Amino acid sequence: MKQSNLQSEPAGTQLIKRYKNNYHIPDGAPVTEDMIMHHWILEKRLTQELKKSTPENRWDVFEKAYTKLYHELPWLNEFTDDGNQIAPEKEFKKWVSAIGKPPKLIYEIGTGKGRMIQYLDSIGYSCKGTEITKERGEKFLSGSKSVQLGNTDGIHLDQFEEKNSYDIVLSNQVIEHFHPEDKLAHFKGVHAILKKGGHYIFSTPHLLTGPHDVSRVFEKKVAEGMHLKEYTFSELATIAKEAGFKKISLASNLPISKQLFFQLFLLSEKILLRSNNLVFRKKIARLLQKLRLFSGDIFLKIQK
Repeated sequence: MKQSNLQSEPAGTQLIKRYKNNYHIPDGAPVTEDMIMHHWILEKRLTQELKKSTPENRWDVFEKAYTKLYHELPWLNEFTDDGNQIAPEKEFKKWVSAIGKPPKLIYEIGTGKGRMIQYLDSIGYSCKGTEITKERGEKFLSGSKSVQLGNTDGIHLDQFEEKNSYDIVLSNQVIEHFHPEDKLAHFKGVHAILKKGGHYIFSTPHLLTGPHDVSRVFEKKVAEGMHLKEYTFSELATIAKEAGFKKISLASNLPISKQLFFQLFLLSEKILLRSNNLVFRKKIARLLQKLRLFSGDIFLKIQK
């Protein structure tokens, strides 16, 4: 097996094991160290291109970057999630609980392989999905007869959809991929296409338990890949309010008030942010997660 030429970075079987765990790739899948190193080098290069993009060329740069990523790394489509064969009714149970009973008109941003949007469609919701690249959109949803599909930048949604038209907007592990300059525009775009009283339900990895992109495989302290920004609860609450959302709570199914738990999470986060020691913060974050006073996955439901 070819060893990494980056002596400070992990190599060998442990690298492959971490990579498969991070991308939910089954143990028997033929992933090699060379494939992982190609992914690492390519994603870091594409990340720099994304960060340097301007508002005028951003959609074009992002579409080309993600098309290139999935074209050169076909195993990300072929193997990912294949090691996590969970029945959809179990996998998406928390989302259905947060959405509420059908009928509802749902719009998903960043459909990926389309597993969630197709499942929601199958149980009675009216659904439309959108992707920035056909490599992850049309390629997987073209066979669906009832799920509508759009190709958008994921940011300026009111340029692609009618205002005040959707009951629910969803995104699952998506907003961390947007350019940080677009975060407010994204939330304003979601706000615009939601009906009055509609909800944006989204999940994204927490900054304090990251990085969560390919950087995790190489044990980096911060995200160096295509998670252009990983967020905190307080950051997202501030952005949501600025975009016009009125009510913010956890989306998880909890035995007591979701707003109360959200305040507890904010308090835990505030305590964690007081320390500049990243290793210590992660240890305490793991402890607080065990006590159910914190979460490494931000899962929020915000109301227009």
